[in-house]
Amino acid sequence: MINVNTFSESLLMEDTVNALGGDNMEMAEYVPMLSTEDEEMLMSEDVPEMLPVLPLRNNVLMPGVVLPIAVNRTVSQRLLKEASKSSRRIAVVAQRNNDEDPEPSELYDVGTMARVLRVATMPGGTMMGILLGIRPVKVMEYKREESGRITASVVGVAEELGKVSPTVFNQNMKTLRRKYIEILKSRNMPGEELMRTINGVRTTINFVANHLDVEVAQKQAALEQFVYAERLKLVLKYEDEVLDYLKIDNEIQNRTRNSIDKQQREYFLNQQMRAIQEELGASPSEEDLKELCERADAKKWSQEVRDVFDKELTKLRHLSSQSPDYSVQYNYLDVMLDLPWNEYTDDNLDVVNVRKVLDDDHFGIEKVKDRIVEHVAVLSLKKDMKAPILCLVGPPGTGKTSLGKSVASALGRKYVRIALGGLHDEAEIRGHRKTYVGAMPGRIIQSLKKAGSSNPVFILDEVDKVQPNGFNGDPTSALLEVLDPEQNAAFHDNYLDIDYDLSKVMFIATANSLSTIQPALIDRMEVIELSGYILEEKIEIARNHLIPRLLKELGFRKGSVEFTPEILEVIINEYTRESGVRQLDHALAKIVRSRAVKVASGNKLKRAVQLTEVQEALGLPIHRSEVSGKEPRVGVVTGLAWTSVGGEILFVESSLSKGKGQLTMTGNLGDVMKESATLAFEYLKANADKFKIQAKQLENSNIHIHVPEGATPKDGPSAGITMFVAMLSAFTHRKVKPTVAMTGEITLRGSVTPVGGIKEKILAAKRAGITDIILSGENRRDIEDISPDYLKGLTFHYISEMSEVIPLAMG
Repeated sequence: MINVNTFSESLLMEDTVNALGGDNMEMAEYVPMLSTEDEEMLMSEDVPEMLPVLPLRNNVLMPGVVLPIAVNRTVSQRLLKEASKSSRRIAVVAQRNNDEDPEPSELYDVGTMARVLRVATMPGGTMMGILLGIRPVKVMEYKREESGRITASVVGVAEELGKVSPTVFNQNMKTLRRKYIEILKSRNMPGEELMRTINGVRTTINFVANHLDVEVAQKQAALEQFVYAERLKLVLKYEDEVLDYLKIDNEIQNRTRNSIDKQQREYFLNQQMRAIQEELGASPSEEDLKELCERADAKKWSQEVRDVFDKELTKLRHLSSQSPDYSVQYNYLDVMLDLPWNEYTDDNLDVVNVRKVLDDDHFGIEKVKDRIVEHVAVLSLKKDMKAPILCLVGPPGTGKTSLGKSVASALGRKYVRIALGGLHDEAEIRGHRKTYVGAMPGRIIQSLKKAGSSNPVFILDEVDKVQPNGFNGDPTSALLEVLDPEQNAAFHDNYLDIDYDLSKVMFIATANSLSTIQPALIDRMEVIELSGYILEEKIEIARNHLIPRLLKELGFRKGSVEFTPEILEVIINEYTRESGVRQLDHALAKIVRSRAVKVASGNKLKRAVQLTEVQEALGLPIHRSEVSGKEPRVGVVTGLAWTSVGGEILFVESSLSKGKGQLTMTGNLGDVMKESATLAFEYLKANADKFKIQAKQLENSNIHIHVPEGATPKDGPSAGITMFVAMLSAFTHRKVKPTVAMTGEITLRGSVTPVGGIKEKILAAKRAGITDIILSGENRRDIEDISPDYLKGLTFHYISEMSEVIPLAMG
């Protein structure tokens, strides 16, 4: 087995020289001192037909090159000794792999006939030898002798210069030398001195190829290229690869060295700075600690909190300012000091003033105003009362979120708000433990820190949009502690790791629907439902709130643009169909911006907005009255429905066709609504004689129930009475009054039971031009709870049996 030194440094190492032959062996013997005549003489040397083979691992011996090798295998050592004594030529062939005992098939087919110049045995049994490559040979056949030695039948291979311009060839040779000198210099070796000792074209090319740090297969490819000009190009390519590698390696080493130097420099500078500051009595860590202590002395916290702070401060004192844990500990103490422990703003307990502020900012929503006024009144009698936790539920655009600012202004408290829509991580509420990288308090504690007070008005916006996530905990479960008056006096934030008193915070949650909120969370809050606004309320809100704000925002003087009640009524009825006033606000803004364009263009306009301006800005009316002015029809009945954005009217259509008494339903109906239709049909069949419907007509007719707007899912039991009237109208051919609407759940015994969302349904009926509403007698209490202003122009009919609806709906 042969271990080969592949580095050209081995040619110049004095230790190796002494090991091989002592001081009398010159370094020059490692470098081929061959002239052109010497090269020609080597090339003309005869090649025996059979040559013993010396397998070479990890290197290739090129012709004209002197190569030192280390030999461990007994067979190869014996071969070197014999060849050295008898001056016998050997064939040096590279291995295709790194096997210890290669087979003939694992050797290349082209090698180099070589002469053994020197042999020496080293301590440990390793034999060192120096080989001189003579000329390339091609192996025709390998044979393994009984002794284990490999012999080969070989033929000499002639090498030639090739067809190339002498100028180009000479230039390439200069480039070869220059690049190799560059490679040697990058390894801190005397490149120029070495290259001056090498003469001859063939020897120079082969020497460089032999000592380049490239793969064995690449060197073998150079050996098998017998045209010098092509071999030269190949070696130049190898030099470029080595230089690219050295460039990248040097860049990495320089960056590493610079990084280490920078770190060491910063370390020494910091140590020097620290020593200077300590000498001057101004250590930065001492300054930080002094500042923290001064801030702590001014806090109004309890002794328990003070003890925790002192304990954490002691930990900070024992940390080096260069330690990563120093900033973590300092930030924790900084958060503790920024929190408003036991710091409260003084409440405005003037009930009359609170009511006035609420009335000025918001029109309507009397229930919420009354609840706030009640709280202020009780607070004036009992100073340490816990703040209420309210949940305002209603359609979008009814002022739930903006009400929080008005409450804060009325009470003289700070105002903070967090949006819970899409929240899916419990840590957003409770915070992360401070041991985690990038940990911070939850949004509750952060908002209190921002407010600077422990009794702000805190808006939890869109609490029904929280999204539970099994991977990161359930945020709604974390809110249970926040919104429980019995627990939030000791709210535990994971980052702070100390109980914080939230009992004085007035939490106001907002939601569009209670259906997606946990029942346990609803139970902890005082739910106040906000219904939509009627026409008169929307007109007042527009004139007193929306229009003045828009004129100020868009650069008009106060009162320079007037919207008459008639114009506002047109905008509300024909361009917006909503429970709140958000779309109304957008429509008014568009009209005012349209007027701004005309004013900027030099047009003179009247102060009052005209109907033509409305149509120019908003286009043709989007909504028309869906009931008023239409004739009574058979099988078409108006129902009332509740949605998350308010009430809506719902048409139920029915038609008969020849068949076998089957009921078909379309319109994207839910299971509950389909059950209501089935109940109505079965009750109708059971009482056909009572309603003067012939049995044959029921048996020979199919009835189809359809609810328009099929893309919208519909469900719920409140359309039961409406479906019954539609079926009855279809079978009896009696027309239904278009100004009558109805809502109510039905039973198989013919009873009409109460439903919810009455106020929203009433508002929808008024918007649609309905004059009469039929509903269950048990819903009378809901009507009595509604302000009379909402009921103007409506007549209510209360029924308990399905048969009672016939004279009211059909006349």
